Amino acid sequence: MLALKKRGGMTAPWEEWNHVLKIDPDKELPEGVTYGDLCATGTDAIEVGGTMGITEEKMEAVVEACGEHDVPLYQEPSSPDVVIDNEVLEGYLIPTVFNAGSPFWITGAHKEWVRLDDDLDWDRTTLEAYIVMNPDADVATYTEADCDLTPEDVAAYAEVAERMFGQEIVYIEYSGRLGEESIVEAGADAVDDATLFYGGGIRDYDSAYAMAQYADVVVVGDLAHDEGVDAVRETVEAAADAN
Repeated sequence: MLALKKRGGMTAPWEEWNHVLKIDPDKELPEGVTYGDLCATGTDAIEVGGTMGITEEKMEAVVEACGEHDVPLYQEPSSPDVVIDNEVLEGYLIPTVFNAGSPFWITGAHKEWVRLDDDLDWDRTTLEAYIVMNPDADVATYTEADCDLTPEDVAAYAEVAERMFGQEIVYIEYSGRLGEESIVEAGADAVDDATLFYGGGIRDYDSAYAMAQYADVVVVGDLAHDEGVDAVRETVEAAADAN
């Protein structure tokens, strides 16, 4: 797949990011919190996506609500049947799980999307090379991921993603718990041009700062649904301070 930054010498937007807020359409927001409040936290971009219970209707509702505000907005679909076509989206960030046990989550789901959509917008479509690390997470169960990886394994996956498959985003995903700094550092050391995303277990300033020392971009998800605006804003500040 052609990466955005390779098209006409353009710089990919995520090269300038420190922080992404991921909103799950299947989860409620805290009482009194709106999508507009979350869009105003200072995050560099919003991804709309989740693993379980996702429908096209839920996706559309959250995208429409966030699209009313001035923050870059992307969809991260978990399967081809929840992809939506909405002009407020900057684009699509598509996971491909490099350590998946099932090949469906490496190329199979992607093949189905292409087969079903004969007018796919390639100019706005970019893959994220996921390395899933929490065996208890839904995404690990869903993709049958091998999460028993050493720092050397993660570094090798990251290098394969960048050098062999031309991926411009490598995403270390702990989904639900804070990862090991040695793992994230190994991933960071292994890539040259790719942007390293980290997600999982970021609950406050300190955890965001710790991971942002190694990752180019920290992704915060559950915190928005569990704690709300002030907690998210702390992680935005931490990611900026670390970079």
